[in-house]
Amino acid sequence: MSDAQSLVELIPRLRRYARALVGERSAADDLVQDTLERAWSKLHLYRHRTDLRAWLFTVMHNVHVNQLALARRDAANVSLDADPGNPAWQLPVRANQLERVELLELLQHMGRLCVDQREVLLLAAVEELRYEEIAGILQIPIGTVMSRLSRARNNLRQLVAEPASTLRVVK
Repeated sequence: MSDAQSLVELIPRLRRYARALVGERSAADDLVQDTLERAWSKLHLYRHRTDLRAWLFTVMHNVHVNQLALARRDAANVSLDADPGNPAWQLPVRANQLERVELLELLQHMGRLCVDQREVLLLAAVEELRYEEIAGILQIPIGTVMSRLSRARNNLRQLVAEPASTLRVVK
């Protein structure tokens, strides 16, 4: 399979990760497009027989970080807090009602995690990346990945166990 075919097959995963990062469908689609444009122009830098998915997530992370830095420099306010009611958090396939309600509640709780924890949790749990891959994508040490993932899981367990009247934002 060619690199171009492999790249096209990974677009749904890129879109899902982008939606989790930016929280808005149109902004996520823009991020995916910018990522694909950058990846296509830099495809000569991709080392064949390595994980194309991890490389693309690294490109997306870097594009996203660059966009945030540019937005800060231009004095724009960029919110990374995801709004689980936002269409970007909608499921691509409808589950039955009970499963959908449970999943939407879980997504609301995940949206209350701090960005660092949520990002690592999504890459590990949803994208099923290894610690080394996550560390490479986010450009942080593996120990930091493990720590953030552990805190994210613990915080998510606490949030799920909390009664609705005591909900708070987790940092």
